[in-house]
Amino acid sequence: MAFSEKTVKKYCDVLLWALKKARKGPCRKNEVIMIRYELPALRLAEALQASLLDAGMNPVLRVGMTPRMEKQFYVKANKRQLVFQPPGEKELYQKLNGGIYLHAPDSLTHLADVDSKKIGKAAVARKCLKDILDRREEIGKFSWTLCLFPTAELAKQAKLPMARYADQVIKACYLDRKDPVAAWEETYRNALEIKRWLNRMTIERLDVESDHMDLQITPGERRRWVGITGHNVPSFEIFLSPDWRGTKGMYFADQPSYRNGNYVESVKLIFEKGKVVKSDAAKGGSFLAKQVALDPGAARVGEFSLTDKRFSRIDRFMANTLFDENYGGNHGNCHLALGSSYSDTYAGDVSSLTKDRKKKLGFNDSALHWDLVNTEDKRVTAHLAGGRKAVIYEKGMFAL
Repeated sequence: MAFSEKTVKKYCDVLLWALKKARKGPCRKNEVIMIRYELPALRLAEALQASLLDAGMNPVLRVGMTPRMEKQFYVKANKRQLVFQPPGEKELYQKLNGGIYLHAPDSLTHLADVDSKKIGKAAVARKCLKDILDRREEIGKFSWTLCLFPTAELAKQAKLPMARYADQVIKACYLDRKDPVAAWEETYRNALEIKRWLNRMTIERLDVESDHMDLQITPGERRRWVGITGHNVPSFEIFLSPDWRGTKGMYFADQPSYRNGNYVESVKLIFEKGKVVKSDAAKGGSFLAKQVALDPGAARVGEFSLTDKRFSRIDRFMANTLFDENYGGNHGNCHLALGSSYSDTYAGDVSSLTKDRKKKLGFNDSALHWDLVNTEDKRVTAHLAGGRKAVIYEKGMFAL
């Protein structure tokens, strides 16, 4: 099934639904919405601009760098140029009400021979912009969503014919349905039951076990499970941001990962006292080590997630984190993110969270957020207050 104009219009409808669903307050006319896109997604960006204008909003369009532009930036930029922020950028971010990000890469490996420290330095310099949006989201003035538009490069790296790759995107996002928004609303309602079940438990610790993984996660105080909130299209995961200080044991990601133009495969992480003390990978180990050392929070956990295979329609490796972290397949998946946490997993008034309060509760802070996915058959056991145990996830499904 090709990305016809009708399919593109359905994609727009789903993305606008997601943007509104992700907002804590209502979306209103005259709001400022940024569309950040890569050139292969131009058709979708054009259609989104029209939809936002029809809705009475003010779209601001930003096109991403081509692979050649991005590589020459990191190769040629001096120390000052790496951290340069355009005049007015902070002011724009302080006025943004929404962000829609359209990923459509023409290359996944073009930065493989670029010094990852330079990439990291530029990312750290832009963290101040992320902090602005995070705070605006906490007080209900900003929401975001993101999606993927298929490209020949993605299909090549996923080892799928282009038509089959596009079909996976269409199927995963319910774009093959007559009313995809209604399908997402149904998935949202179904996930609510699982989230309510999890949030009724007082979980002191999670044991995550598979053939290559033996990990302990501490949810922490004042936490709640969230998911299918509109932030990602598609999204089938249910997750929380744990107290990073309680992470212990070994995590293994069997799903490959592309990040900053680098390919990493078979990641192993050993945690002690909440921090990565050893990292290894069959491929990309040097890049992994540099990412873990990006800043103090990069070696800590910012998110733990589980995907129920009954929800997800994704059954192929897609060479894209958005899809791979929502993989269903035979065993569902869990993923762990190194780096920044999500404050919306706080079980209280998120707008009241201060930086000091987050630190006290063990919410991690970092310029990094890297999702690493495990698709093995696994069991997740919750250790509950009072000494009881309960299996909450097994054979790729929540044990509700």
